[in-house]
Amino acid sequence: MQQASAGPAPDSVHDAVTYVGVSTKMYLGYRESLAWLERLRHEADSRPSLAAGRVVPFVIPSFPVLPGAAALLADSPLILGAQNCGWADGPWTGEVAPSMLAELGVRLVEIGHAERRAHLGESDAMVALKVRAADGAGLTPLLCVGEDSAGTGAAGASADAGAAARFVYRQIEAAVGGDWALASRLIIAYEPVWAIGAAEPADASYVSGVVSHLRARLAVHGLPDLPVIYGGSAKPGLLPRLGGVSGLFLGRFAHDAANFGRVLDEALQIAGM
Repeated sequence: MQQASAGPAPDSVHDAVTYVGVSTKMYLGYRESLAWLERLRHEADSRPSLAAGRVVPFVIPSFPVLPGAAALLADSPLILGAQNCGWADGPWTGEVAPSMLAELGVRLVEIGHAERRAHLGESDAMVALKVRAADGAGLTPLLCVGEDSAGTGAAGASADAGAAARFVYRQIEAAVGGDWALASRLIIAYEPVWAIGAAEPADASYVSGVVSHLRARLAVHGLPDLPVIYGGSAKPGLLPRLGGVSGLFLGRFAHDAANFGRVLDEALQIAGM
């Protein structure tokens, strides 16, 4: 699946596309998730200009919610994603095969989140297996990358954006095994580890600097416009202050569906819609 297949125009890549997504992690129960998804759909349906495909919204609920979510979001601008996937079909107890996710109507899958790397032991090698398996099943890998505070300073106060970009680039390179054709089918979620769950997102100028440095490295492989979205306590008001960033990956701030709508409005305004 090409990167743009996560949006309404599967046969083309538009470098002006802005992605606005949200993951619920494990914060919401089953019924609560479905009620929230109904509110989220209302926010999307209330913005008919999303049909143009310049702004692509996506939502990533918990695994048990996926069948109900697929039904709720049918004929909606919202793209359905999953929070993780297995690395292959077969005898892997407790894992979920990318092929099954595709059957359920999932179109993108989050891979390599910092929490899974830190607490569940997911290595670069495991992330690479999952990226290739997801891509092979026709899903768009949403690859999570980001530096921890040790190498770049607490909360980015004295952070070196260039060093962070080098770290993130190495994570991307490892995830695709140097296969830059595969990399062209990814969406990158840049999430500095120290910003996840923080009271405030990383400083906008720092994020813009990291993404600028990263794009210069990706340009060597013909990928200067690879979608790179920001996550890490992202919320309304941040997107207009970012430069060179392809959108936002929201968390708890979008548990209020109205906040998701506000970010959609910001993205639509930037797109001139």
